Amino acid sequence: MNTRPKIKPILTTTDKAIELVGWLALIGIWVLTLVNYSSLPETIPIHFNGAGKADGFGNKENILSLPIVSTILFIGMTVLNKYPHVFNYPSTITKENALPHYSNATRMIRFLKLIIVIVFGLIVFKIIENVKGNADGLGTWFLPLILGLIFIPTAYYLIKAIRFKNKKLGL
Repeated sequence: MNTRPKIKPILTTTDKAIELVGWLALIGIWVLTLVNYSSLPETIPIHFNGAGKADGFGNKENILSLPIVSTILFIGMTVLNKYPHVFNYPSTITKENALPHYSNATRMIRFLKLIIVIVFGLIVFKIIENVKGNADGLGTWFLPLILGLIFIPTAYYLIKAIRFKNKKLGL
């Protein structure tokens, strides 16, 4: 069995800032939801198609699932981030290369959990705007934006990890 070193990456100022913004965004999604909850009609849009148009409706209680799920994901990823030695890496992890790989991977998770909260917050915001009559669906930009927010940082950090591996191999 391959045992990786259990090294805790040191949080940089950037890491701390991302973490703080993530927690503030999580609080923000709850505030946005709870402040607007009582003024929502009993039926709200709860599903949108790929073009951003509402195609499913349900009770207003369904809007609470968005901050609940984002909170579970955020906290789950926060806990997972404490164990970078269990992540998958594009190269063998040794005592010599563990710290940069762990730091890179944990920062990627930090960005992703922030993005998840932002995405869920945007959905809550757009649902509220829809029921107020200020918007019609999520908009055609929503799906490409979400895909970009998720895949661009992921690709960046994976490329960074692969470059580090190739640099160590002398390629």
